[in-house]
Amino acid sequence: MLLKQLGRSLPTRRRHGIFTLLVLAGALSVIPGCHQASSPAAPQQLTGDVKSYHLKGVIVSTDPARGEVTINSEAIPGFMDAMAMPYKLKDPGIIQDLHAGDHLTATLLVSDTASLLDQIVVTMSAKPDYKPSADFHVPAAGDAVPNFHFVNQSGQTISLGQFHGKTLLITFIYTRCPLGDYCPRMSRNFAEIDKQLHADSALYAKTHLISISFDPAYDTPAVLRSYGSAYTGNYTNETFAHWDFAAPPPAELKRTLEYFDVGATPEKDRTITHSLSTVLIGPDGKVAAWYPTNDWTVSDVMAALKKASAGLPA
Repeated sequence: MLLKQLGRSLPTRRRHGIFTLLVLAGALSVIPGCHQASSPAAPQQLTGDVKSYHLKGVIVSTDPARGEVTINSEAIPGFMDAMAMPYKLKDPGIIQDLHAGDHLTATLLVSDTASLLDQIVVTMSAKPDYKPSADFHVPAAGDAVPNFHFVNQSGQTISLGQFHGKTLLITFIYTRCPLGDYCPRMSRNFAEIDKQLHADSALYAKTHLISISFDPAYDTPAVLRSYGSAYTGNYTNETFAHWDFAAPPPAELKRTLEYFDVGATPEKDRTITHSLSTVLIGPDGKVAAWYPTNDWTVSDVMAALKKASAGLPA
C-alpha cells in the first residue's frame, strides 16, 4: 500500500533543468544496480521548434557513457504509444541519481532532429536508503493550503488566507529569469488570464492572481511593481487590484517553496536554477489543480478556474 507522498530534493540541481526526487513512503523493493557517471557531461540543447510532452514510466536501465536512460513509458498522448526505449538526458550529469526500477515523470522535449528528457521527477525510488537533504510536499487536489504570508509590490503584507472565498491562481517566478519558456512564459500566461477574467466581471470578482518571487533579496516591492506593471501593460496606472506580485519574507522562503514543490538554487552568475509550480486554489482554500511544468495552456487553466469558482472539481 502506498502512503503519504513526500517530495525530496537531490543535491544535483543544474542550470538547464531541475532534478527532484519524490519518495513515496511505504515498502519499496530494492532493485540492484547503481550506475555512476564517470564525469558529468555538459547539458544538451535543442534548436528550432521544440515541443514538450509529459512522460510517465519506469526506468529499465541507465547508460552513463551515452547519457541515456531506457524507460518503459506509458502512452504519450499526441505523440506515441506505450513502449520501452532509450532517451537522452538534457543534463547527463544527473544519471548517477537514476536507477533501474525508479518510477518517474518527466518532460520530453522534441525538435525536428532530436529529443531530450528534462524536468525529471522520481515518484518511487528503487533505493529506499537514499537520504535527501529536504522534504518537498507535492500539491494534490484537496490539500488544505497553509496561510502563507508575502510582501507585495506595494510593500503590504498579504496572506493566502485573506483570499478564502475566491478562486486563487498562483505561480512562482523571479524577475531576472533569462529563460523565455520559464518565468516570462508564466507571466505572459497570467497576463492573458487576467485579461480574459477582466472581460467577465462576475468571474473577475470571484478570482485573484498572485505571482510569487523566490528571490526576495533582489525582488523588492519596487522591483516587483515595475515588473508587474509591465506585464499588465498598465505601467504607472496599474492598481494591482486583481493581480499581486509578491515575495515571502526570507525566513519563510524555504517553507513556502517546499510546500509548493519549487526547487530554487542560486548560481554564481546571479541566476537561479529552478523548477516551476502553478497552483489553482479553490474558494475553500484547498488545492484544486497543480501544474508542475510550463506546458499548461491558458485555455486549460481558464476552464479549471471556472469550474473551481463554480464549486466544481477542476
